[in-house]
Amino acid sequence: MLKNYIENRLKEKKILLMTHIVLGYPSFEASEQLVEKMVGAGVDLMELQIPFSEPIADGPVILSANQKALARGVKVVQCLDFAEKITKKHKIPFLFMTYYNILFRHGVEDFCSQMAKRGICGAIVPDLPPEEGDDYLEAMDKNKLSPIFIYAPTTSRERMAYLDTFAKGFIYCVARKGVTGEETDFSNDLRSYLEKCREVSHLPLAVGFGIKNKKDVDFLTGQAQIAVIGSETIRMIDEQGIEVVDPFLRSLR
Repeated sequence: MLKNYIENRLKEKKILLMTHIVLGYPSFEASEQLVEKMVGAGVDLMELQIPFSEPIADGPVILSANQKALARGVKVVQCLDFAEKITKKHKIPFLFMTYYNILFRHGVEDFCSQMAKRGICGAIVPDLPPEEGDDYLEAMDKNKLSPIFIYAPTTSRERMAYLDTFAKGFIYCVARKGVTGEETDFSNDLRSYLEKCREVSHLPLAVGFGIKNKKDVDFLTGQAQIAVIGSETIRMIDEQGIEVVDPFLRSLR
């Protein structure tokens, strides 16, 4: 189980790192190299984003990566095949991140079955609330997969508690309102928000949106169990190339 993996990993580390890549960007060959470098740098979990044309939770950096991957002709079946290849090679948990249209067009039950067969342990689907996700939740449970749900600073305590009844693995806490890749204020407001998340949820907390350096990770240590690095890695790859990934991720420790 994903939750057990996280708890066991935390016996060795004060906080875990989860990275995010867009599959097929800048190519599948590059995606494979990125996974190698990230795992080699000690990353504990990884999100694999299946490209989508309207990724509403994502800012300009990840949006651009999605669009370029789609322009190259990246298909869902290629993402599934890629997942199978890397989950056999690497022992950390991998999750899919995508949007509901992908699951709907593919067929929700079949998609979840394919995730399990390819070694994926869970999924983050930001635009699918549990009220509209009966088929998804049933298929995830049937295949022993973890549906990851999202808290935001604007989420009420009652809504957090409701989402917690459906979530497995961990809760993804977005550090601020808005989309990925923008500036986040690591302050007492964020600290108070995370305290509320901890009070409500029985699961480990992953925090993403705006984490860029060791100072940010240090701020989260003791308040959350997982720091999520997304846009910053992709931005650095765009500017400096894949070789920057290993030293950057190691610097976060």
